[in-house]
Amino acid sequence: MSKFEFGVYSLGERIPDTNGNIPTAQSRVEEIIQMAKMADEAGLDIFGVGEHHRLDFVTSSYAMLLAAIARETKNIKLTSTLSVISTADPVRVYEDFATLDLLSNGRTEIILGRGAFLESFSLFGANLNDYNELFEEKLNLFLKLQEQEVVSWHGNFRAPLQNAQISPRPVLKKLPVWIGVGGTPASAVRAGRLGLNMALGLLGGRPESVKPLADLYWEAAREAGHDVSKLKVSVTGHSYIAQTGEQAIAEFVPHYNRYFGYFLKERGQHFRTTAEQLIPERGAGQILAVGSAEELAEKILYQHELFGHSRFMGQFDMGGQPLARVEKAIDLLANKVAPIVRRALSK
Repeated sequence: MSKFEFGVYSLGERIPDTNGNIPTAQSRVEEIIQMAKMADEAGLDIFGVGEHHRLDFVTSSYAMLLAAIARETKNIKLTSTLSVISTADPVRVYEDFATLDLLSNGRTEIILGRGAFLESFSLFGANLNDYNELFEEKLNLFLKLQEQEVVSWHGNFRAPLQNAQISPRPVLKKLPVWIGVGGTPASAVRAGRLGLNMALGLLGGRPESVKPLADLYWEAAREAGHDVSKLKVSVTGHSYIAQTGEQAIAEFVPHYNRYFGYFLKERGQHFRTTAEQLIPERGAGQILAVGSAEELAEKILYQHELFGHSRFMGQFDMGGQPLARVEKAIDLLANKVAPIVRRALSK
């Protein structure tokens, strides 16, 4: 088995703190760049930026943010988390990420998906009624662009391509492509059938409920004749680490409440939890990746038995978590969690 990888990502939200103050877009962008530099210097494997098109996020031009990060880092791989390919032009996305690969000297990956927010549909003139068809067509076009420098293609949602020159070409022969999967079995099957990596976005609950998705993925990949030893599954989700599990919960809860309270309010829902309610979440049998380094390592190893995954990525900066605390969590992930997990898996 290849080395188990660890990383962090940011969605770049900018929401009010307890005093109603909102960070400026410029300061939030700078925080994301600093966070990526911290992850690179700590020796983590991967850093990601998500795509959102709202005033309370700063990541609409996520590829440009990753390009800035590419020039500020040396070793860490860079990815989207994720690219909403359904409402984007696959040619433009491919050009952006091929350029990012040149800027980063071959450190670029991409996660393609449909996203949890729908604002990009109206913004870019896509019809929600075509939700599934858009994703299928644009994903297939992106994969064709990977294969050919000169492309002829015809579809239903974009102008046809006739001997179109697709440039630049990346350092890598092919950019590593992952499919972002929430809870849809068909998405897991599609990723396996196409021989693409799968990025599981897991926010809570018990990992046993997610195992069927992983099983479907691996089964579909085998049935399609792909070499499963070359495929990867990652787990991404809300995360925080501190010296002790109690400290982690205490420092995480206010920002967790702020994050979910803000976004659920616009859907007419109320959210509030307490440290006492989250204590059971530290257990290995729970998905939420919050606790001490030892607790998080145990959690990852337990999920590895269920999913066969080889990458973990945590969202540490949610809800305005201070950058100094994020840096400590990154250090614990790189220097405490990673060694425990890798040592256990090498036996």
